[in-house]
Amino acid sequence: MTTTTHLLNRRRFLPLFITQLFNAFNDNLYKNAMVLFVVYQVYNSPSSEGTFASVASGLFILPFFLLSALAGQLADMRDKAAIIRTVKACEIILMLIGAVGLYLAWTGFLVEEIAIPLMLLALLLTGVQSTFLGPIKYAILPQHLKKEEVLAGTGLVEAGTYIAILAGTILAGWIDVQYAMVAVVLTAIAGYFVSRQVPDAPPQGLIKEKLDWNIFRASKNLIQETMHNREVFYAIMAISFFWTIGAVLFIQFIPLAKNVIMAEPAVASLFLVIFSVGVAIGSISINMLLKGKVSAKYSPVSVLAMGLFVVAFYFVTRLWAADQPTELLGVWEFIAWPMAAFLLLCLLGIAVAGGMFVVPLYAFLTTRVAPEQAARTIAANNIVNSGAMVAGSLAAMLLNVIGISIPEQLLLSAGMCLISAWLGHRLYKAEIAAASKDSPTSGNQSEASFN
Repeated sequence: MTTTTHLLNRRRFLPLFITQLFNAFNDNLYKNAMVLFVVYQVYNSPSSEGTFASVASGLFILPFFLLSALAGQLADMRDKAAIIRTVKACEIILMLIGAVGLYLAWTGFLVEEIAIPLMLLALLLTGVQSTFLGPIKYAILPQHLKKEEVLAGTGLVEAGTYIAILAGTILAGWIDVQYAMVAVVLTAIAGYFVSRQVPDAPPQGLIKEKLDWNIFRASKNLIQETMHNREVFYAIMAISFFWTIGAVLFIQFIPLAKNVIMAEPAVASLFLVIFSVGVAIGSISINMLLKGKVSAKYSPVSVLAMGLFVVAFYFVTRLWAADQPTELLGVWEFIAWPMAAFLLLCLLGIAVAGGMFVVPLYAFLTTRVAPEQAARTIAANNIVNSGAMVAGSLAAMLLNVIGISIPEQLLLSAGMCLISAWLGHRLYKAEIAAASKDSPTSGNQSEASFN
């Protein structure tokens, strides 16, 4: 029995894994149902559609920037399983708000005045929910798993997340909005009952610390406390640039599908599906390559490969735009169109390489710090990530406003891959240096700090 299948048979991992699956599925079912409806049914301008997608993405990310410090403190100082159950109970309420917005949009009642603001409010609250779950889903793993199981568990969580994204994305593109509004509420209820099976995970520190409710001071202190470790510093910076790239790509997928590829909503969902499958493949593949060892060995080459696939995707979209369909294509018409196979292969390559790049970096965040600091390290990562992603969303919005075409915006993502590769290389060097200090001949401890 492999480590992966072994973990899926254990209560110390399975309920958390399924809870995360439900959470990622519901987030993406709701978000994509909302964006697809607005882009295809409300607006009729590439600029407006791109701007709306950017605003939606920014609202979802904003809570990570503002509340991650508080979320990290709670996760390290309180029982992680209890927080999961509380957050999942709140999800039922926020999905009811989103369902009302979807219902009003479906009936055509005050769509821009009430329905869209309600849907965006629910999306913002979904971001708050994910902010509080984010530090826990990785930080709880070293508490419940053996040291040699942590990378496999991280890879499973990451792969499972993208499989759930895949399922939610597919469903959002294939069902009507009135069914989506029922599904998100039922999924929230199911997720809550599963979360009740997650084993207790009490705080591991000997002293119960006080919470700092000043979110700005807490965020600043958290980042300062975390960044002194070279491995953690470079892992966070590399992950941040990766998710900035991902944010720009995800923002453009739906408007690109409609206005460049000339395809129906189901094809836009197919793009997100291919991306999610690819990240899941990459997440599992890198664990096999590294044989359970937490290392950034393959990170630089992985993200360089990702950048090359982004460039290839750009050229395919340019060729496609030169011979566009005259009517929106369904899934089968799209697949039969010349260059469709190349387009999907490029997307798959981007995602596989991205998954291979990012999964080991998350494992660094939970294995290179003391167990009682793991959640706050993830929270510090989320703060920096979200700031970078908001910057990416604003950049995409600005490019839309000044009239830069969607295919041209893809080159921005390719350029950022070079920075991520450099950061991945720096992380690997820091890893080697820390390993050298940890060796029996060195006589030093592993805290590789900036001097």
